[in-house]
Amino acid sequence: MNNVKGANHSQQLSRISRIEGQVRGIKKMIEDHEYCVDVLTQIKAARSALKSLELVVLEGHLHHCVNEALQSGKKPIISKKLDEIMDLLKKTSKS
Repeated sequence: MNNVKGANHSQQLSRISRIEGQVRGIKKMIEDHEYCVDVLTQIKAARSALKSLELVVLEGHLHHCVNEALQSGKKPIISKKLDEIMDLLKKTSKS
């Protein structure tokens, strides 16, 4: 399972590197006084890329960490993992 986890982390790091590039591009667009709608389009693309990364990380968490807790059969650990997810969802729904 560690190989799969490592591969997922490599993919996530690759995604975040692309997002960093997008954000640097947005900064340059602003510095160069690019057209506002073009800047906004790139901001939207970066937000979409972050959202996509967020879902990939969440999916990995559910498949690895939460699944591991469920397989342990230990109710306190299971409750903690489920509470973490609920807290995250509550914070997300406020934004």
